[in-house]
Amino acid sequence: MNIAILGSAHPLRGGLAAFNERLAQQLQQQGHDVVIYSFSLQYPSFLFPGKTQFTDEPAPAGLKIKTVVNSVNPLNWLSVGAEMNRERFDLVIVKYWLPFMGPCFGTILRLAKKNKHTRVVCIVDNIIPHEKRAGDKPFTKYFIGPVDAFVTMSMDVLKDVKTFTDKPAFFTPHPIYDSYLEAVSKDEACRKLGLDAQKKYVLFFGFIREYKGLDLLLEAMADSRIRAAGIELIAAGEYYNKDVEAKNNSIVEKHSLQSVVHLTTDFIPNSEVRYYFSVADLVVQPYKHATQSGITQIAYHFEKPMVVTNVGGLAEVVPDGKVGFVAEPEPASIADAILRFYQPNSLPGLHENILFEQKKYSWETFTKVMMEAVDAK
Repeated sequence: MNIAILGSAHPLRGGLAAFNERLAQQLQQQGHDVVIYSFSLQYPSFLFPGKTQFTDEPAPAGLKIKTVVNSVNPLNWLSVGAEMNRERFDLVIVKYWLPFMGPCFGTILRLAKKNKHTRVVCIVDNIIPHEKRAGDKPFTKYFIGPVDAFVTMSMDVLKDVKTFTDKPAFFTPHPIYDSYLEAVSKDEACRKLGLDAQKKYVLFFGFIREYKGLDLLLEAMADSRIRAAGIELIAAGEYYNKDVEAKNNSIVEKHSLQSVVHLTTDFIPNSEVRYYFSVADLVVQPYKHATQSGITQIAYHFEKPMVVTNVGGLAEVVPDGKVGFVAEPEPASIADAILRFYQPNSLPGLHENILFEQKKYSWETFTKVMMEAVDAK
């Protein structure tokens, strides 16, 4: 097939770009021709409070990326849509994560489909955003118009999609992020990060936003049992909100956690990710609400056990007592789960269980379901 992916890619950074690039690689391996239509401008500054939207790392080899989409310029939408119409793609794949993108994507896709040949499949991260803004519903309804079918990566999002449309919608879990470099020894990772390899470390990883619950994990780290067990926290990721940063810093100060909480509040480039996961005994996702999380699939890649909260689709992909533990989104329950992990033989058969779960989250499985969506009527 002749396929276009509409969405983020290099030199943009982050999970959206990583997903689209890995998906393009998988489709190329299956014999398809693939081009990614990425952004010349993805976010205006008010929607991106981070330090930069771009990476300094080299572009992934073997991918065709056109950096042409301007998310706020309607004239650009018309020109990109007209070009895609002329190309007569068999399939356009678009990832939807934020209603702000609805007018841009909706217009481009309407024009792309005027050739009466192109079909559109949407991979939905969120149809209802974590952080709500005016215009969310009408923007999303406008976006849905030209989409032929949907693929979701959690059952909660599948239910949400069905509140907007009766078009075909399918569920398949988020595939593993297997494009990162391989793990290194804990000793090597600790040398790289300036940490003590003899200590116990749990990891919070990724952009730090209110709904991801780092404050709950910091309160859990203040639990006297955690302190007595000698467990320390590495929180690695960039803040998206100054108020959230101030709130978390105040928790650290209130409980005198400076010696046991290691904060790296910069974006972690792909080449550095393996060091943080190689240091960690356990990956903790203390989310207050969620759909699915790419962090889970990075943890699977590095074969790390997890603690996740019982929100959204997180518990669907982290079987309790097999590859980790499911806690409630409150500090005492998170602390209980962390302490349970450090008990002897708390997760019997852990390595075998992780390998078993990994098989469910292959890119082959994901693209198979996506192609079933293409053919759905």
